[in-house]
Amino acid sequence: MSFDLVFFGGTGDLTWRKLMPALFQAFRHGKLPAGGRILAVARDEQSDEKYRAWLKERFQDVEGAKRPSDEEFSRFAELVHYLRMDLSQPADYARLKAWIETRNADTAVLYLATSPHLFPQICEQLGAVGLNAPHIRVVLEKPLGHDLASAQEINRVVRSVFSETQAFRIDHYLGKPSVQNLMALRFGNVLFEPLWRRESIANIQITLAEGLGVGTRGDFYNRTGALRDMIQNHALQLLTMVAMEPPSSHDADAIRDEKLKVLRSLKPFTEETVARDVVRGQYRAGTAGGQAVPGYQQEQKVPAGSTCETFVALRTEIQNWRWAGVPFYLRTGKRLAARDAQIVVNFRPTPHNIFPGVSQPNKLVIKLQPEDGLELHLLAAKGTGQQEMLSPVSLDLDFDKAFAENRVGAYERLLLDAIAGRLNLFVRSDEQEQAWRWVEPILQAWAKDTTGPRPYAAGTWGPAAASALVARDGFAWSEEQ
Repeated sequence: MSFDLVFFGGTGDLTWRKLMPALFQAFRHGKLPAGGRILAVARDEQSDEKYRAWLKERFQDVEGAKRPSDEEFSRFAELVHYLRMDLSQPADYARLKAWIETRNADTAVLYLATSPHLFPQICEQLGAVGLNAPHIRVVLEKPLGHDLASAQEINRVVRSVFSETQAFRIDHYLGKPSVQNLMALRFGNVLFEPLWRRESIANIQITLAEGLGVGTRGDFYNRTGALRDMIQNHALQLLTMVAMEPPSSHDADAIRDEKLKVLRSLKPFTEETVARDVVRGQYRAGTAGGQAVPGYQQEQKVPAGSTCETFVALRTEIQNWRWAGVPFYLRTGKRLAARDAQIVVNFRPTPHNIFPGVSQPNKLVIKLQPEDGLELHLLAAKGTGQQEMLSPVSLDLDFDKAFAENRVGAYERLLLDAIAGRLNLFVRSDEQEQAWRWVEPILQAWAKDTTGPRPYAAGTWGPAAASALVARDGFAWSEEQ
């Protein structure tokens, strides 16, 4: 299958840090379809050769095992081309169309790795020159909008040019192998389904923790914040995959229909419940990795007195029969104690304990990063004598070891799916808008709240109020158990 893959924002960080290395891995593994061309689009005046040399330098920053040899890069670079474009100029879109039509590939994928405020302009210009035929797909990088109104406007423009089946709204968390195994765990095995409900599960925790600060992205982050950057998309997408009903098939719309039902069933927030069930924080100076690190307001490009949140913890419920009364805790933050992304399913205790001592309830830990795997925490007897206390044991599955050969990374998987036209791991417009609809009352309540975010020291797990949020229900975060 011949294809053209066009990156708008071809010299941007996302393209050279994530997208090009992911494509190279697909090329190295033999998974990239034959007959492909890759086109980088940007404002700089460059030739194909000059851009390839620039890209080769950027590849030196890729982690060692994923870095190409000179021979590998030389073969990969033959696929890479460059086109100078001013995204405000209609004539430049005509030049892009002419480049694509030089061979009329089976599929053309237009990846908008630009600032989201440019999405409407780019899509309108693509439509004006006819770059919206059925074989053309557009990939939209998050964040998609700043609030519900801006998300709806982006979707309105995209729908005026492309059909829903041509629009691929990307969330790279959905491409992680561990998230794919969440689907396999639930719907490829019969073991957990009878337990996957309120009668057996006490609470579910989703943590997306980052050890790093905002670095040089202070200006972007200050306009976005943790709620928009992580909760509205990544955390809510993970929640829907944990909580959705079994879809009728593995078809994209069957899966996305069930995810949408979960989003519509989330308990809506009011000003009162935002104050009670949502904690926002901002990191202060502290220690990370044994080194002193600055607070958020001392970071580059962060305005003085900023009230932007770098941490969010919240409690919510899903108002349906399966999950009624089960609290879901979502947490994300910068400069936390560790880089750790995981989903913890805490089961209820046994109804009657016949063993001495206090028994810890079972729990299932779905690890997303830095490790990728599953841990099932159980209790067992050592067999040392009568009336012994049970001891905790765990069944640990490391996917990197179990499936060591040529595992596909998140962006690699999603790029290959976009080329093949598989929509299963991409977000539909009604899902995206419903997620914004749910978080918008939090944004509105914060806009009226003059107290601002709670401070927490860098290198900790956030404000103490986040622990109190969970303790109020008689539970604790996983690292406190």
